[in-house]
Amino acid sequence: MRRWVEAGRLTATPDESGRQTVTGAELVALAQDLAAERDLAALDHGVGARSARNHLTGLVSRIVSDPVMSQVELQCGPYRIVSLISTEAVTELGLEIGSVATAVIKATNVSIEGPRS
Repeated sequence: MRRWVEAGRLTATPDESGRQTVTGAELVALAQDLAAERDLAALDHGVGARSARNHLTGLVSRIVSDPVMSQVELQCGPYRIVSLISTEAVTELGLEIGSVATAVIKATNVSIEGPRS
């Protein structure tokens, strides 16, 4: 992150305790740009080194919700993953634009995992 800020690809602003922060939305935009450039190593140093090919970790790039269901889009390296999950699950996982999440893919079903609390 620091290198991307220094290179002008991200904008960091200090939070109330003086730590430099980047918005999740800006991070998603950079991830999408890097995916378009196919700079996989910059996004994920584990590319090609892991055996679990059905877990894709990325950033939440879009959420469209109604009272019952939500469409959640992740930018996982060069891949855009879309999943339909309950709006209740989106709330329980604390998903928002810029959140880190993992798509777990089994056959034709895609589930979303959030970080452990």
